[in-house]
Formats: sequence, structure tokens, C-alpha cells
Amino acid sequence: MSNVATADFTHHKYQGFTLAPSTHSRRLLELRFDEQTVKAFLDATAEWPVQALEYKSFLRFKVAQLLNDLCGQALQPLLIKTLVNRDTGGLLITPEGLNQVEQAEDMVKFTTAVAHLFGRSNFDAMSGQYYARFVVKNDDNSDSYLRQAHRVMELHNDGTFVEQDTDYVLMLKIDEQNMEGGNSLLLHLDDWEHLAEFYNDPMARRVMRWGAPPSKNTQKDVYHAVFDTDVSGQPIMSYIDQFVQPKDFDEGVWLASLSEAIETSNQRLSVPVAPGSFLLINNHFWLHGRDKFTAHDGLRRELMRQRGYFTHAKTLKQPNQG
Repeated sequence: MSNVATADFTHHKYQGFTLAPSTHSRRLLELRFDEQTVKAFLDATAEWPVQALEYKSFLRFKVAQLLNDLCGQALQPLLIKTLVNRDTGGLLITPEGLNQVEQAEDMVKFTTAVAHLFGRSNFDAMSGQYYARFVVKNDDNSDSYLRQAHRVMELHNDGTFVEQDTDYVLMLKIDEQNMEGGNSLLLHLDDWEHLAEFYNDPMARRVMRWGAPPSKNTQKDVYHAVFDTDVSGQPIMSYIDQFVQPKDFDEGVWLASLSEAIETSNQRLSVPVAPGSFLLINNHFWLHGRDKFTAHDGLRRELMRQRGYFTHAKTLKQPNQG
């Protein structure tokens, strides 16, 4: 478990929501919307189904405005400040009363409102929308670990194989049945005990090739280094073990050592996320993954992902970051 000496967060109550440090790490804050606010938001946005948000992208910002209004205009600045704050940059968010799979479209609408208060979600080529919904089951024959239940999905950053900026990642749990295990895994770069060793290695700046399997629906490889620095000179990362394509022996051996050092970190967090709740993290200095599940014939988990770029705050990365 990580502690952050420089972060002095205590429990705060705002109009419509509360904020407090999580029990897992003082870097990860818990934001909880009360049920009255959630219901008022759903009533205020009832005229727009998710399809309307898909077709008219400006409506994503309209529903964001309505949620911020219900929270006394305090939600937007708090989200902006938290997500770019190097000491935190992560939130576990729970809208009370919004936790049944039958409410899936309302969950998508609520997460869309949160995301569009500080940023905009990128087009997700896997789904063809600004978000992706996908199911994990007991049996799977897909071409990546995303849907494979019985193995760990290793810690990584999103957006490593696309040209779009990926400043944040939002991961919502819509449903789970017959589940044991499968906690979300998180690691903040500043807590990683091997950061200096790998960040200061010359290989950290070597431009590498990043590709993706057919299910990702991307046709073009991208090229960038694993590490870069933010505007204050601190390390940031763009890495996923499945999609980096080492060109030679030296790159391959270094990447294997990097992967082992990340996966064996004593600072890795294991965070249970209840249906209806979602994680929202700064993608440049938080790594995320998923633990394996216990096998069960009726195993089912449905997730939703949004990822995109900051619009109301300066990104922490340098202009040349891939």
C-alpha cells in the first residue's frame, strides 16, 4: 500500500458528492455521488438516449454541463485539478443507485458527463464509437488478453499504438456474474521502486515500433519511446507489453526486464471495483491492468472504456510524446 507524504487529502463534502482518500492509497481518491444527484441527472438528461450522444458529439458536453450544475459548479474544477496533480491523478467514482446491468445506458451517459467536464473521449476503433463496451466470459479465443479471464492482464498504459493523445483512461464496470478475483491493478510511476533504474537507461529513449492485433481495428504502426518527461521534467510512460515490437536482441531483452520489474513491484495496488463504479486515471503516470479470475462456467463481466485527451487543462506531456 502506498502513502503520499505531500498529499493532504481528507474527507470533503460538496454539493451532490463527497471526496476522500481511498483505503488502497492516498494517491487514489474516492468520489461518491449521492443518489439524489444521480437521479436528478438522469431526469435532466432523459430526452437524450446514448444514441443521441453518439450521433451528436456536442450533447456529450451538454450532459456534462448539467451534471456540473447539479454539483454547484464544483465538480469540473475538482476533476481538472485532481487528474493533472502528480500526487494523485486517480479517482474511484461511484454514482449511488446506478449499479444494475439494466441501467447500462444510464451508466454510459453518466460516465460521458464526467469525462467531458475535463476532456473529450477519443474515437475507439475497436467499437466504432467514442466508447467501447465488451464482455469477459469463462471461455475466450480472442487475440489479446483484454477478454481472457484466466490470466493477468499486465500493467500498461492505453493508447500506445494510436496517434491520438491519450491523457486519461476511464474504466466502468457494468455487470459481473459468478465472479471471484479480477481486481483492477494499478501502479503509480512515482511509487515504482525500479523507476530510476529504467528511466535512466539509454534504452528508455529509444524509439520503438508499436502495433496491434486485428481486433483493435488499427492498420498503422506508430513509433515512440517507452519513456518521456512531462513539462516539469518528471517521468511519464507509454507502454504495453503485448503490442511493442522489438527490432533486435537488445530491445527485446530490455523490454522483458522492464516487464518483470513492473509486474513484481511491491507498490502495485489491487482494487475491487463494484458494478456501476468506475476508475478514472491520468494515463501518463498511472499504469493499469487486471488480475485473473477464478474459473466458473457462468462467469460474465461487462466493462466500458473511454479514453481521450484533456481539454480544460494543459497536458503533462511534452509535444513530442507519442
